[in-house]
Amino acid sequence: MISAGDFRNGITIEFENNIYQIIEFQHVKPGKGAAFVRTKLKNIINGGVVEKTFRPTEKCPQARIDRKDMQYLYEDGDLYYFMDTENYEQIGLNADSVGDALKFVKENEMVKVCSHNGNVFAIEPPLFVELEITDTEPGFKGDTATGATKPATVETGALVYVPLFVEQGDKIKIDTRTGEYLSRV
Repeated sequence: MISAGDFRNGITIEFENNIYQIIEFQHVKPGKGAAFVRTKLKNIINGGVVEKTFRPTEKCPQARIDRKDMQYLYEDGDLYYFMDTENYEQIGLNADSVGDALKFVKENEMVKVCSHNGNVFAIEPPLFVELEITDTEPGFKGDTATGATKPATVETGALVYVPLFVEQGDKIKIDTRTGEYLSRV
């Protein structure tokens, strides 16, 4: 159990039969009346964000989230298969629980599988990946005055906007949280 007075960003709690992660919190001491804690909570199952207020003495059970390193093996129709590298056990997850997490992940790369009480709810890709550009238009000289970008398709099929000097066949580094180009490799 964790009291509302001990809330910190990133902590996961069980509240109203849901699992929430604290995105933002603020201790408020009004001039009149009792103090309270204003929070912004993200439902980790469906991604919805709600704002709630708590009295500082209110207690919530802290949710235990298991993050396990697993290897992404392959996609078969609507299922994505992952393998635990310690005991070689494989699990198959449907497209709903995976979402867009594998947009920048190649087969045989490591990802973190997040679960609560054995129920997988999310896949966390590595923060940065290096991918090869499979298709892009050639850049035109003289178009660089505004820091222009062009669309490029990487080897996983995802679309990334890259600077004009990047060519087809180049390896680039991508931030998987934002989908932005970082640098050539």
